[in-house]
Amino acid sequence: MPATHTTAHAKAGMIARLNSPDYDRWAAQIHRTGGCRQPIHLRGKVDHYDRATGRLLHRYTTRTEPDGVLRLPCKTRRASRCPACAETYRADTYHLIRAGLVGGKGVPDTVTSHPTLFVTLTAPSFGAVHARREQGGKVLPCHPRRDAEPCPHGLVMSCTTQHGPDDACLGEPLCPDCYDYTGSVLFNALAPLLWKRFADSLRRHLAKLGGLALKELRHHLTLSFAKVAEYQRRGIVHFHAVIRLDGPGGPTAPPPAWATADILADAVRHAARVVSALALAYDDQPARLFKWGTQLDIRPITLDGDLTDQAVAGYIAKYATKAAECVGTLDRRINPLDNLDAFNLREHARRLIATCMHLGTRTELAELRLAERAHMLGFRGHFSTRSRRYSTTLGALRAAREQHIREHEITTGRLPLFDEDTVLVISEWQYAGKGHSAGDQLLAAAITGARLERSPHEL
Repeated sequence: MPATHTTAHAKAGMIARLNSPDYDRWAAQIHRTGGCRQPIHLRGKVDHYDRATGRLLHRYTTRTEPDGVLRLPCKTRRASRCPACAETYRADTYHLIRAGLVGGKGVPDTVTSHPTLFVTLTAPSFGAVHARREQGGKVLPCHPRRDAEPCPHGLVMSCTTQHGPDDACLGEPLCPDCYDYTGSVLFNALAPLLWKRFADSLRRHLAKLGGLALKELRHHLTLSFAKVAEYQRRGIVHFHAVIRLDGPGGPTAPPPAWATADILADAVRHAARVVSALALAYDDQPARLFKWGTQLDIRPITLDGDLTDQAVAGYIAKYATKAAECVGTLDRRINPLDNLDAFNLREHARRLIATCMHLGTRTELAELRLAERAHMLGFRGHFSTRSRRYSTTLGALRAAREQHIREHEITTGRLPLFDEDTVLVISEWQYAGKGHSAGDQLLAAAITGARLERSPHEL
């Protein structure tokens, strides 16, 4: 469809909406979604009955709503799909992480005295890639090699460019044919297992350092953590984690005197060094053993200084809303029958996806679900996770927000005030679509100040 025709259609839709008699109610729905780019449309009703008499006390129905639907936020965590809902997710994650560092949300403020570290676990190298390197505030050449010889494919494995932060080639291999694409996607697929084994090894080594049997550790010490996965430009995940030592009751009790930050750091170094995960052999390819990269960053978290509780919470929350966008991949699942050449993909991302698709057909690797996770470049874990006793939960934060909204609806008369023991509530809902028309998208952006760009899966 020509762009001029699309623009005219959008303007016509916007004018029609502005002139509709229920515009104010539609605008109120848009405000309530918080500027969601792809709001969910529901059709249905909610009835409130007196349990004793069966009398209908109150009814809400979408028949009186604009277009006969109720619009609700999509609640995605992906900033590439919906910046507004991702911002809500980011803010919730921020409060969850920070509560585990300074208290609040049900966590006592005495948690600040517990040994806590910020740990970054990285991936090994799968080939030289273009990178931005800095030292003392000065940008260094990418990969300077004075006597570099050509690789088997005829490319000199050297780059003397001082790359800018937005250079398109960052993360791209110096020689794509030399780069280990198979190893890259297999590491991503096994990264969740590596993390699990890392956490298990941490507990075992802490028990050893404390002179305890592993089964006795939980009676003396609790290992609490919150982590997030971040994609590097080369398309490989690494993990940032807040790791804290508590007493047997979690954050409400201090850890034993022997469980210090130095003891925790020693256990982290040991676990990062010893754990591994095996990818099974397939076709004529041997089995491969994967471990964490040699770069391990361990830093204490303080209330002041360079690495404060606010900085750590903000850093983790930022990456909780992102996926593999920095690599240039897609933010939706890819059908095995899709032609990758039809998508606007960077060559490096296209090769990573193609490798996932290829390995996904191998029976020996079926449990890794590589084809299903091709858009994630093989990664199949949760991006943001926490241990049970780290702090509050996202569910608790959302429940508090919903309760606040409900109280507001009661105050404004949109919902009745009733006793849950005496009133029966019956709901009937049907999914009726999602998103905005072109005209509504323009108006919604104007109302909420949202950006107009659409995510790749909407194009």
